[in-house]
Amino acid sequence: MKKHIVILFFLVCNFLIGQNSLPKSALKTLSGETTNLQEICNENDLIVVSLWATWCVPCKNELDAISEVYNDWQQETNVVLYAISVDDARTVKRVKPLINGKDWDYEVLLDTNNELKRALGSSTIPLTLIIKKGEIVYRHSGYVPGSEEDLYEEIKKHS
Repeated sequence: MKKHIVILFFLVCNFLIGQNSLPKSALKTLSGETTNLQEICNENDLIVVSLWATWCVPCKNELDAISEVYNDWQQETNVVLYAISVDDARTVKRVKPLINGKDWDYEVLLDTNNELKRALGSSTIPLTLIIKKGEIVYRHSGYVPGSEEDLYEEIKKHS
């Protein structure tokens, strides 16, 4: 019995530790180049990742709200935001027109096969992560108006 408890303990610990590591899922830029979170983290110490979709109203509301204060966030904390669309092959054609009509100053990436979303264990979007030096230090699902203020407080804790 003790042996089973010890094994279970190690499995749970490994699972929890693994949740902070970055998946190696391939992402596409809008120009068709391939990248992943590890490469992005090598270029930036502190990033925010927002998984979103064109059909997700709370996702767009969150990215619109952040857009209004994003320049201030960058100046104060040097954070970089990556908006990663999880639109599938049927809806991905809507991404470029949508962001062309927005004033988002984010790098937009594509996860059309939802590989990253699955690797992160996300069943809902928006999913927002703060990643510092390659480790996930904050994770939040959903959006309600004002959540961007809570996100900014978390960003400041890690900057």
